[in-house]
Amino acid sequence: MDPNQLFRQMIAFNKAVSDNNFRTLAATHEQTERMLKRFWEKSPLFPEEGKKAVADWLKAYKKFCDDFKNRVDHNFQEAEKYTGNPKQTDKQP
Repeated sequence: MDPNQLFRQMIAFNKAVSDNNFRTLAATHEQTERMLKRFWEKSPLFPEEGKKAVADWLKAYKKFCDDFKNRVDHNFQEAEKYTGNPKQTDKQP
């Protein structure tokens, strides 16, 4: 097996795992945010300052996750460049 082809397969597998993990993380984040909002609506004891602080924290966390995902995707693209173009390298003479 061509080492570049093996490396491309490893990158594709790791990218798929990474994408699945980020989708799971995003779904968990959305569910947690919905639960917190429901809790806030029914709890008169939770102060407005606390609601704002948690909302800001959730917003910052979401931005961090999006930035991290973009950086990971960029790094996968960079790694794919090292293997060359699959259409060129997979051609047998």
